[in-house]
Amino acid sequence: MRAAAVLLVLLALAGCGGAVQVEPPAPQGAAAAACTELAPLLPQTLDGVKRTASSPESPYVAVWGAGMMALRCGVGRPVRMAPTDRLQEINGVGWFADPDRSTLFTAVSDVVYVEVTIAAGHNAAEVLAELSGPIGKITSAKSG
Repeated sequence: MRAAAVLLVLLALAGCGGAVQVEPPAPQGAAAAACTELAPLLPQTLDGVKRTASSPESPYVAVWGAGMMALRCGVGRPVRMAPTDRLQEINGVGWFADPDRSTLFTAVSDVVYVEVTIAAGHNAAEVLAELSGPIGKITSAKSG
């Protein structure tokens, strides 16, 4: 969870130019393979905002705008997620909405967790729907 908190702070402090600072995760095994497969499938524009560089560069991180939206693939299971929590299914992908952070969502699968931070002013449902396409491709291929 510390990484998610750091990510939120970095996104809030992100300026208008240059690479956005995002702490990359370090997935292993099947999760790393899934994240490597996901990277080229991610959209160049998300909710009308163009993709930008992150620092340090990582195949496990994608950022749109000046940190308005960020994706980290291969994060750990959300600490606040209980076994009895219901996931919101969007286009075949189960999403966990962090109850303490209204801007933090995690795609949950048997293979990999994908964390998405969405700044206020963006339609979270639309962003998650758009990201569910590529995430669903990698998670269904690996778990099926």
